[in-house]
Amino acid sequence: MRKLLTLGILAQLTLSTISFAQTKVVAHRGAFKNTGVPENSIAALKEAIKMGCDGSEFDVHMSADSVIFVNHDAHIQGIAIETTSAKDLAAIKLSNGESLPTLEVYLKAGLKQKKTRLVLELKPSAVSKERGIALTRRAVAMVNSLKAASKVDYISFDYDICKEIIKIAPKATVQYLAGNKTPAELHADGIHGFDYHFSVLRKNPEWIKEAKSKKMITNVWTVNDEPDMDWLIEEGVSLITTNEPEILLKKVRK
Repeated sequence: MRKLLTLGILAQLTLSTISFAQTKVVAHRGAFKNTGVPENSIAALKEAIKMGCDGSEFDVHMSADSVIFVNHDAHIQGIAIETTSAKDLAAIKLSNGESLPTLEVYLKAGLKQKKTRLVLELKPSAVSKERGIALTRRAVAMVNSLKAASKVDYISFDYDICKEIIKIAPKATVQYLAGNKTPAELHADGIHGFDYHFSVLRKNPEWIKEAKSKKMITNVWTVNDEPDMDWLIEEGVSLITTNEPEILLKKVRK
């Protein structure tokens, strides 16, 4: 009887480990492609939450007067975010009638739920390196002021931004995007993992195992084709970022 009980406990532990290790789904710029809402909008975030995505990625830039807005590109509707006032940016309407969201508004929307993590991409400044660091400090301060730190992960193409986050928010989770650092290099600098384009990992598949051996995060973007999804799931990556969260969710939840 005792032996059967022990086997039962081991089986439960094994199942829980498999569940925990399962590849998780991050909606790229929210769930926008198949829902008809604008990317990086509050509506796209809500769609990602509604369909049960593990994370929703979004991008930020800073206005001329240091207010942080959510948008992928450095320009929106022909307007350069970094050289435009917050007042003028706030007047911009997205295709669904929603105002261009500030980071504050976006985070508050994301904090109304508990499941979906907020994956905050800090865009490098087109104006200066210093401005990119200023954006980073303001964004982290905003996250902390809203008590959102436990729900937010940070990513960036700028390595100095990644290192700045670790310096000012040592408990934050940070992933590097550019694909030009080995897991060993990231680990040495205290970066928690990579978030690399799938083509980088096709060329360097050993990086997945190396990162996993160091208990680092393995995130991959932007994976929209099913064969790539299948390969990455088989490799056991931590996260897959996709414009097709509906397809990926079905795969990981079979």
